[in-house]
Amino acid sequence: MKQDIELKDIQALPMYHSEIITTEYLDIMGHMNVRWYISLFSRAVTGLFNEIGMTEEYFAPGKAGSFALRQFINYLAEVRLGEEVSIHTRLVDSSEKKIHLVHFMVNESRQVLSATMEALLSHADLVLRKTSPFPPEISSRIDSLVAEGRGLPWPPPLSGAIEA
Repeated sequence: MKQDIELKDIQALPMYHSEIITTEYLDIMGHMNVRWYISLFSRAVTGLFNEIGMTEEYFAPGKAGSFALRQFINYLAEVRLGEEVSIHTRLVDSSEKKIHLVHFMVNESRQVLSATMEALLSHADLVLRKTSPFPPEISSRIDSLVAEGRGLPWPPPLSGAIEA
């Protein structure tokens, strides 16, 4: 990541997941395997969804859901056994059906940025199996988070390949 973003600025973003890395997360080289990055970022999405109203209860009837449409991960510093990581999230943009965001994985134990994931997510009608508009109350919460992200004095690290 070429941009110089202060760690304190990232840590000021909403944190949607935190975890201490156990042996099951390690690969044969003794650091966290790439599959766990996706898992931890996914757990942060669950935290974000809870904040905007897309809770377990919301999904329970089986009519609404979410699709992951695009993801770009940058691995910046390895994560090792016993280290604590936290996932902070900045919403970059949204549309009637989609959210564009950047997750930041901070290694709290070493105070370094370990990875970023830029993602495009959508609301889904699970009956039709198609993207669908967010309900107004959820859309309003998303809009607030996007506005907060846009109000920050530093640009998010973007691939240039995603638009909401």
